[in-house]
Amino acid sequence: MPLALAAGAANVFAFAPFGLWPLQTLLLAFLFALVLRQESVRRSAMVGWAYGSGWLIAGFHWLYISMHDYGNLPGWMAALAVVLLGVALSTYAAIAMGAAAWLRQRWSAGPTVSLLLLLPALWTLNEWARGWVLTGFPWVGGGYAHSAGPLAGFAPLMGVYGLALLSALIAGALVLAPQKKSAAVMAAIILLVGTGLRTVEWTRASGAPISVRLLQGNVPQEMKFAPDRIHATLSMYHDMISAAPADLIATPETAIPMLSRLLPPDYLPRLSAFSQQSGSHLVLGVPLSDGPSLYANSAIGIAPAGNPASPATYRYDKHHLVPFGEFVPTGFGWFVDMMKIPLGNFVIGKSIQPPFAVKDQWVLPNICYEDLFGEEIAAQIAASRASGSAVPQATMLLNLSNIAWFGDSIALPQHLQISQMRSLETGRPMLRATNTGVTAVIDPKGRVQAQLAPYTRDALSAKVQGYQGYTPYILYGNKPAIGLALLMLAAGYLVSRRRPAKSHGNDKNR
Repeated sequence: MPLALAAGAANVFAFAPFGLWPLQTLLLAFLFALVLRQESVRRSAMVGWAYGSGWLIAGFHWLYISMHDYGNLPGWMAALAVVLLGVALSTYAAIAMGAAAWLRQRWSAGPTVSLLLLLPALWTLNEWARGWVLTGFPWVGGGYAHSAGPLAGFAPLMGVYGLALLSALIAGALVLAPQKKSAAVMAAIILLVGTGLRTVEWTRASGAPISVRLLQGNVPQEMKFAPDRIHATLSMYHDMISAAPADLIATPETAIPMLSRLLPPDYLPRLSAFSQQSGSHLVLGVPLSDGPSLYANSAIGIAPAGNPASPATYRYDKHHLVPFGEFVPTGFGWFVDMMKIPLGNFVIGKSIQPPFAVKDQWVLPNICYEDLFGEEIAAQIAASRASGSAVPQATMLLNLSNIAWFGDSIALPQHLQISQMRSLETGRPMLRATNTGVTAVIDPKGRVQAQLAPYTRDALSAKVQGYQGYTPYILYGNKPAIGLALLMLAAGYLVSRRRPAKSHGNDKNR
């Protein structure tokens, strides 16, 4: 168990900012080898649990900062909460590895079936379940480690879970390679095909490029909602917005840290007047209220053709909320109350919302944590294909974030890597306007074209080309990856059923 725990924790180096992507596959191969050595279902499950716990606790240890430094939880309680979350989410890995052992025994499956079918399929289903059960928490999913590696070529086809499946298949092949050289050949072919797929153009340029300015206010989290600092923040963002024109100027999430109805009466009209005079389209992160206790984490768009007296011509409401940070799970009000997070219980926006028109481009926002859910972003783009749909096809993505909650930690580059995956899956550029970083422009191939240094106050200016078209992932989401995993399980059953039971050491026919 200690070996599995340590191997799981070492996965943190496979992700940004370290970027040692082969490590994710090699460590998964180590897990599969460990599971094959276990003689019981229970011990296999415990190995999976230990590995998953190490992976997740190391991967999102920075949650401690938000709960302790900014949420006012005692240090021991914040540390315990991170550990318990990692252990709880590792239940999926435990079930997957236990199920692999149980099926291996029940079907008398040898190493080939186990390593090339059962273990990769069940590991992928474990990752997928973590991404949606109880609203999901798919941070540091295995596929993200490969955003800059050969497997990235498969992202427009199968998404991040498809990359996780292929990585697991290669991991199984590596364990099997000393006995079956063909397994190593199969792994090499997957990597070569992925490299070739990176040259495929799934989407095409649409319209003329637009100029963008992405603002990074670098407002310390402890001051963001302080009553005596709010007006200074409002003034700072007004000055940053009006410093220079651009086709699109975007602020971070809740850059305006008070409900729009509480703003000084002339604040939004002054920004609208700047929009009219300069021809700039503005996207502002601001909480909105639709009634008593009805708060939305929103973005509003102000267009040059709008009415300065009523400037908000576009609205996007966050629809995938963060448990404990943005909504209160049933029975956990006491825990959220202890953390004293401002505006901690938002209403849920619609799952399909139209993009914002900026000259020739259609810009689809998402807010912070939402860009972890690639299938939801893909569904919003795909909505334009529906018969009679009034939703235009988005040509670029815009992420508004504030992850100052997590301090100067690896959460920032990890989140950038997640946005890179969304660009790969959709074949569209991703613009990121963040409070403390990483503010960046990402091209449709997932490459960072420009970025600001974290923890600086600045504006990132760039020219960005929009893209249209539908990648297979936009059309089918996670279905191909999950369908393939289920087919692999079915194949494992059929292959095992066709062969007479043999000892696991004799695998010539498996």
